[in-house]
Amino acid sequence: MIQTTTADALLTDEQVAAFDRDGYVVLRDRVPADLVERLRAASGRWIADGRSGTALADGDPDYNFARRGGHDVLFRVNYLHSKGEEASLELLGSPAILGIAESLAGPSFVPTYESLVFKAAGDGAPIEWHQDAVHPRTRRIFNVDVYLDDSRIGNGALRVAPGSQRRPVDICALRDEYGWDAPGVVQVEMSPGDVLVHDVMIVHGSEPTSGGDLRRTIYYEFRAAEQIMAEGPWDAEWIDRRLRLLPVALRAWQRAHPDEQPYPWRPDARFAPVVGPDDAEELRIAHGVHSPGSYCSAGDVRPA
Repeated sequence: MIQTTTADALLTDEQVAAFDRDGYVVLRDRVPADLVERLRAASGRWIADGRSGTALADGDPDYNFARRGGHDVLFRVNYLHSKGEEASLELLGSPAILGIAESLAGPSFVPTYESLVFKAAGDGAPIEWHQDAVHPRTRRIFNVDVYLDDSRIGNGALRVAPGSQRRPVDICALRDEYGWDAPGVVQVEMSPGDVLVHDVMIVHGSEPTSGGDLRRTIYYEFRAAEQIMAEGPWDAEWIDRRLRLLPVALRAWQRAHPDEQPYPWRPDARFAPVVGPDDAEELRIAHGVHSPGSYCSAGDVRPA
């Protein structure tokens, strides 16, 4: 059996320092190729389900549509773990993801959101400049972005403004003064299996393109349980319910990797969840409220 230790999966001191300085860090080939393929297959089914069902007519909040060119276009799927594909849980329970979470949020990290955001082939709509969530910055809050497809300069690669995470930004003023070329902005090229970890307050977006190939990214947000207890917007019961996802995810990862030791997750005893016998009961924990972000004419990227 292959031993997994915390040290094997944690970020290096240099990577953590880069994240704190710039507001993001790129981790190449972080997710194994076989898991990427399972996630690509799963995402295809999530997208097909959203397009073929009654999600739009029913206003199902798990599926987000934007009005583009006179058509309603699906661009986001939320609460992935409840959508019948174990690959999302395998990813959440992987050392590749949990090592990032512990490195930046400590051992009592909480998986707060999970979603698939994508641009369909030929869809060149922009993702306007925005900050995902604005908060007091007493602790790190961050997204782990797992790329399932190539994202290249000239074809909608993400633009980030290094260092912009340190304070709230007037997004409208930034857009009006600089457009897409604010000082210091960099474009980040990504390949399948690469992970971009970004602070939820870093200013980021991607300009419109003429459209291209399908581009899919899975986003997992994490926060420290201690930070949520002190600042909200959720309570201790909600933290417990979200933490109950992790034993389910660890079991999913173990089923896919029976010859490897699971990640040694050890939350503080006051947050350690009591897990029930029914995994399905743990898979969709609604949020109710959200931390506000900062946007300007960015309705198609506002958190679901």
